[in-house]
Amino acid sequence: MSRMPAQLPLGVGLRDDATFNNYYASAANASLVEHLAQQFQSNSEPFVYLWGAPGSGRSHLLQAACHAASDADKRALYLPLADLGHFPPLMLEDIERLDLVAIDDLEYVVGRKRWEEALFHAFNRLRDAGKQLVIASSAAPRQLDVALPDLASRLTWGVTFHLHPLNDEERLAALRLRANVRGMQLPDDVGRYILHRGPRELGELCRAIETLDQASLSAKRKLTIPFVKSALNW
Repeated sequence: MSRMPAQLPLGVGLRDDATFNNYYASAANASLVEHLAQQFQSNSEPFVYLWGAPGSGRSHLLQAACHAASDADKRALYLPLADLGHFPPLMLEDIERLDLVAIDDLEYVVGRKRWEEALFHAFNRLRDAGKQLVIASSAAPRQLDVALPDLASRLTWGVTFHLHPLNDEERLAALRLRANVRGMQLPDDVGRYILHRGPRELGELCRAIETLDQASLSAKRKLTIPFVKSALNW
């Protein structure tokens, strides 16, 4: 039986639907995502760095890596620093006991001495223990204003992937995939209305699909523009 990914006492967990199979890979990102999934399954690359604009799917892919590790009976930990960066970096102690550590939102702690030093030492301990580390940020390693030179150097090790943003047609396809996973049909006119009326960030749009899923099940209604307006208070 596969063990659940390790979780912090703070309650940071993984979204059930954040898997590689549920990630919409555009033509520009397809080979990247395939390569990434293979690396985490084969343990061939100890350090991976992902960067891309908000909504590019960085958090989804980090959580997907943790799910893949769990499916392989390994222990994984997901650390979103946008939520946890205001805490001291004590959570990085002993993480080399895990098999995979996924650190999201690196930009939130860049320039903070305690965090940078803790990340540098955690990187070294994971490397020495033969474990995997994946870090995601909004910028490439050399674009970050990292104060600690040793950490700046470490961030350029391993493999770096750039996640390209989706255009509107690809965003529509991503929403359609998310709806299909939930057993819903998303007509093109409804999907385009959601893209036009909803928030720009893809993660927020996907949460709108979740809300529509619950509302349509409760009301036993198909997705139409009037129903979407009512369910989302638009």
